[in-house]
Amino acid sequence: MPLLQADSVTSPLLSMQGVCKRFDNVTALAGVELEVRRGEVHAICGENGAGKSTLMKILSGVYTPDEGEIRIDGQPVRIDGLHHAQQLGIVMIHQELNLVPHLTVAENIWLGREPRRGWLVDRARQRKGALACLQRLGMDIDPDTEVSALSIAQQQMVEIAKALSMDARLLIMDEPTSSLGEADASRLLAVVQELKRSGVGIVYISHRLDELDHIVDRVTVLRDGHYVTTRHWGDTSIDEIVSLMVGRELNQQFPPATRQPSADVLLRVRGLRREGVFGPLDFELRRGEILGFAGLVGAGRTEVARAIFGADAVDGGEIELDGQRLQLRSPRDAIAAGIAYVSEDRKAHGLAVKMSVAHNITLANLGELASSMGFIDAARERSTAERFISQLGIRTPSPDQIARLLSGGNQQKVVIAKWLFREARVILFDEPTRGIDVGAKYAIYELMDRLAAEGVGVVLISSELPEILGLSDRVAVFRQGQLATLLNTRTCSQHDIMHHASVGSSEPAKPSVASLEPTT
Repeated sequence: MPLLQADSVTSPLLSMQGVCKRFDNVTALAGVELEVRRGEVHAICGENGAGKSTLMKILSGVYTPDEGEIRIDGQPVRIDGLHHAQQLGIVMIHQELNLVPHLTVAENIWLGREPRRGWLVDRARQRKGALACLQRLGMDIDPDTEVSALSIAQQQMVEIAKALSMDARLLIMDEPTSSLGEADASRLLAVVQELKRSGVGIVYISHRLDELDHIVDRVTVLRDGHYVTTRHWGDTSIDEIVSLMVGRELNQQFPPATRQPSADVLLRVRGLRREGVFGPLDFELRRGEILGFAGLVGAGRTEVARAIFGADAVDGGEIELDGQRLQLRSPRDAIAAGIAYVSEDRKAHGLAVKMSVAHNITLANLGELASSMGFIDAARERSTAERFISQLGIRTPSPDQIARLLSGGNQQKVVIAKWLFREARVILFDEPTRGIDVGAKYAIYELMDRLAAEGVGVVLISSELPEILGLSDRVAVFRQGQLATLLNTRTCSQHDIMHHASVGSSEPAKPSVASLEPTT
């Protein structure tokens, strides 16, 4: 089907009016509207569960609206599936990665649209086209590399290159920078500006509201599935947008600093190393402390956390918990010892997405619910799930709701609830607020602060330096697999952290470098 032609130069590229969508008894969207013009970057803001993703899935052909009208170039359309949306020039870059790991970068970019020479795939044209898209993003990636060998940040850029290869007229970008470092994110924003200048209409969804300043023309705010307002970006402020999103004033970004960690060492790491990846490393985590892990993409932060959790084998070193040396051959050993890991990719490594909220919450501690005969007590499982749903404010119709249908923030709370039920003593949080709105972020921050106040040792891995400084007591700065330094967050700045992350120091950091004693 050929692309639709404009009725007039004044008609918007996209118009959505009165869009409604219901799932069983849950209303996801009620009377939502959206207008996008050619060459415009239009942001959609709202908390997790506000309806942003549902609206975009309707626009990209995944869902059919129950009510409402969609117009492209002034002409009413019924979008029948993903392929039809792409024929109309609508392409969506999803927040969650959608690549085939065992195929090459070039094969992923052209998957389903392979250039042909007769009956055969034209590998040379495929590679050349993929390389052009990657170079447009400024990415130095070999098109013949298997996707499984790439970092999450690189995989995200491949997703964007895939969308660019489709010559989209209307490009939907759902949290495109959520897994990118600062340099890659800046490069992406430059590409967005280039696409805008070429006349592409862009719908941009991001919880990093500060990055919207550089690219956005207008913003539409959704709340609880309802349309709130559309504003010109220059006529509003981030504080005003946040208030419109959550329906209330947010006076604090982080919990007040009233907690004082213990001097007792809870977790001690000595000489931990994995050849070619990190180490040797020495550091300590104290009881009731939040220890930040900072560094550039590829610095080794996640790899260290996975080693402590027993997910990756190490080549040497010791890990002690409460003075007892651990033998961690697998995550099972770490969980038994009281160590938990909240992965940055919650859907792949944190949730059983096809199982219920209740099953996910109790999954790591089924022994507590089993009878002497080994059967799970369903009533106890449900009451346990209800207790944590209430305690953490998980927004779900019931404990029986399938986990994949929850918003990102609520999925993250389910993962955390699983480890609270397990009564973990050390919890490793890897990018815990990735893809989570500002209101849900504060709830996660409060929870982490409360865990530390109760004596749990918390490791926070984050690419957002304000988050590291706002929550952590100390920060371990990683550079090229080494621990560059340990800093007290009361006395350091973002500049200090970035300096050590990018320049480093000649000597590896010692565990005693950063004191937790308050400064005067």
